[in-house]
Formats: sequence, C-alpha cells, structure tokens
Amino acid sequence: MQEDLDTVAGVLRALGHPTRLGIVRRLAVEGEICACDFTEHFGVSQPTISGHLKTLRSSGVVRTRRRGTQVCYSLAPSVAGLLGEVAETLDAVPDENTDVMGRLDAAPNAA
Repeated sequence: MQEDLDTVAGVLRALGHPTRLGIVRRLAVEGEICACDFTEHFGVSQPTISGHLKTLRSSGVVRTRRRGTQVCYSLAPSVAGLLGEVAETLDAVPDENTDVMGRLDAAPNAA
C-alpha cells in the first residue's frame, strides 16, 4: 500500500510544474513527440525542456524511443490508469455541500 502511495506521490510531484503538466497534456493528445518540438511550443530553452523531461522520465510518467538522432517521448501506459484511479478516488469523496443537504433532506420535519 505504501509503495502505491509513493508511486502516486512521485507522479503527482512530477506533474506539479506547469511546463511538465503541459508536456504530459500534449503527449496525451499527440501520442509521441520529439524532444526538440517542446522548446518551440513552450518557449523555453532546450536545457530547461531536458530537465523537465528528465523529471518526467525519472518518475515513470514518460518513456523514450530513439529515432535516428532524435529522442521521442510518449506517455508511459500505466500513467493514464494511475491518474484515472486517483481521479475516481477523489470523485468518490462526498462533496461537503451535498453531504449536508443529504442530511437535511433525511431529517424529520419539525413543525
């Protein structure tokens, strides 16, 4: 259980920067992207993108494939499922307002 929590925490930590989150969102839409294509899209330097991609790689969020001299990135297959599970868990938490309204509806009317 703790190992699962550590994995989820690592992925969420990796997604905690706007550029890294943007990279992941682009990969989710486009599938596979070469590293050089990120610099222009995000308007940052190649070393900055490389640092962000290293963080995403280290946390298991992305995987790489070499195509000639280019390194292409794609989302790791397990990431979407992992994030989906986190979203489901959070969605199952009762909304504070809904919970209060449900209790009020269930209370007997005092007249």
